[in-house]
Amino acid sequence: MVIKNVNLETVCGVTSVLPDNTLPEIAFAGKSNVGKSSLINALMNRKAYARTSAQPGKTQTINFYNINEELYLVDLPGYGYAKVSQKEKEKWGQLIERYLHKSRQLRAVFLLIDIRHDPSANDKLMYDWIVSQGFEPIIIATKADKLKRSQVQKHLKAIREGLDLIPGTTVIPFSAETKQGRDEIWDLAENLIVGIE
Repeated sequence: MVIKNVNLETVCGVTSVLPDNTLPEIAFAGKSNVGKSSLINALMNRKAYARTSAQPGKTQTINFYNINEELYLVDLPGYGYAKVSQKEKEKWGQLIERYLHKSRQLRAVFLLIDIRHDPSANDKLMYDWIVSQGFEPIIIATKADKLKRSQVQKHLKAIREGLDLIPGTTVIPFSAETKQGRDEIWDLAENLIVGIE
C-alpha cells in the first residue's frame, strides 16, 4: 500500500465513547513493550507517529490511525505490564473488550508476540480470548532482527506450540529495524478489506 496520508483521528480512553467508523479497521494487540508502536510506525512509513517508548505501558488508549481515508490501523493498549495497578489493568482490559465487542468495522486482529521469548500466560489468555470473540488472530512475531536467521523457525515453532495455535494460523516474522514482514502484513490487511466496503 502506498501511504499518502496518515491521521491520528481518534484517541479513546477508558471513559470515551468508541467512534462509529465507516471504514474497515485492523487492530493490533500485544503485551507492553512488544513493539506495537514501532510496527505501526513501520506500516505507516513514519518514524515517530505512534509514540514509542522504552518504558512499557505507554499506550493507554485505543488510537485510531486513518490511512488514506481507506482504513484504520487501531493500536490497542498493551497488556500484562507489571508496574500498573490491578485496577488500571482491569480498566484497559474492559476497554479492549468493549472495542472488540462493539466495533462493527473490525476486520482482523493482529496479535504481536516477541519472537525471542516463549509466549507468556497473558499472551495465551489474549489469544484464546480473541478466538472466543470470533476472530482468528494473525500472529506477528516481532523483533525478528534480534535472532540469527537460523534460529527463526525454531522460535516460530515455540510460538505456535506455546499459544496452541489453530492449524493454518498465519505467523509473520517482523522487524521494525529491517522492515521484514511489512509488505506481507499490508498484503494481508488489504486482502481482508478488499470487496467489503
